[in-house]
Order: sequence, then structure tokens, then C-alpha cells
Amino acid sequence: MKINTALILCAGFGKRLNPLTLKKPKPLLQIKNQTILANCINTIIKLKVENIFLNTFYLSEQIIDFFKDKNFSVKINIIEDGKNILDTGGGVLNMINHSDSMDFFVFNPDTIWNENYVSEINDMQKYYFQNKLNNILLLVNKKLSFDNNLGGDFDLEDNIIEKSFEKNFIYTGCQILNKNLFNEYVVENFSVSKIWNKLLIKQQLNGFESTNKFYHLTSLEIFKKLKGS
Repeated sequence: MKINTALILCAGFGKRLNPLTLKKPKPLLQIKNQTILANCINTIIKLKVENIFLNTFYLSEQIIDFFKDKNFSVKINIIEDGKNILDTGGGVLNMINHSDSMDFFVFNPDTIWNENYVSEINDMQKYYFQNKLNNILLLVNKKLSFDNNLGGDFDLEDNIIEKSFEKNFIYTGCQILNKNLFNEYVVENFSVSKIWNKLLIKQQLNGFESTNKFYHLTSLEIFKKLKGS
């Protein structure tokens, strides 16, 4: 079994990167002459998915224009949040409502994805199906973060995610979710962490550890360092 559809979250305001994002949406910022959105898409293509959905809201016309002269080797569907921004949970639900798939990769393009992630994500996908899961998050130990000031989100023990005092693991911005997790939700503004928290309580939030160095656009300072590296 394999996942045929990937979602990319592109609707946010990118306030942490002001003033760069006052006139340009964050996914279109460039590092080493490539937008972080194109970088994310090229990584997803290596996972051999058939469809990509991405959502837009803030400066959406620029993201739509971005694809006019691009010819990616995968079908890309642009789904607008609508009159109001939907946050991560609402944005994901709005996109999956446009798809017939049941299982989805969900990507945050803030992470600088590269081909080293492909084998890890494929292993995570294999683990997901072998264990008949409905969710799994790709996590990395905070010791591997390029931004040394970035705190952890979770702890990980035997592929089960927990929240304790130490919080040694960071969510990388890649996860697999099953459509049924959204059955009791409607398309409105809510965070995907609402679903995570329900799973955490039941000890049913799953994790998979990445061993890659973690580069993430956490601030303007980090962006400038990555651009100059």
C-alpha cells in the first residue's frame, strides 16, 4: 500500500518572517535560488504521489501565479481557504474534502526538505500501513535542529508520542493522517493540534524518528543564516 495524495499548508501569514512576508507569501521565499514551496514539491514528487493539494489564503494570487510557468511532474490542485483563514486543521479538512483518498501526507513547507528525507518518509509510510495506523508524525530530536533555540514539542517512546517535562522531540512538519480523524469536524478555523491532543490523551498519537539535520524557518534571523549558508 502507498499514499497517493499529499497536502501542503500554504495559507499562513508568515508573521515570524516580517518584513519579508508583508508583500510575499512565506512559501515563495527563496533559499539557494529555489522557493521553499518548490523545494517541498520536488521532495514530494520523489515519494511518487499522484496528486498534490495546497491551500492558499494570504497573498494567494502570488501562489496561483507561481504555477503558471511551472511544469511539475505531478498534478497540483490549489484549494483556497475562502473568506476566512482556516488554520491547519480546517485547511487540511477543506483539502481532503476535494479528494477521494483516505490517507494523506501533510507537509509544512517551512522545513527545508531534501532527498535525504525520502527514504525516512517511505519507511514511516511502511510502518503506518504495517501497523494499521490512522496517524503518524515525523519527529526529530532537538539536538539536530539548526536553530539551537528551538524548543521541543513532544517525547517519543516506542513510536508513541507523549508530552512530558523534557520534550526532546520537534515535529518536523510532515505527517500522515487518515480522513476518518476529521469525521466530527466541519470546515472552520481550528488547529490540527486539536486532533493531536485527543489522540495524546488516549496514547494513540504515533511518531517516527528522523535522523536528518533539521532546518526550519523559525525566524528572520534563521532565514538569513540559511540563505547565507
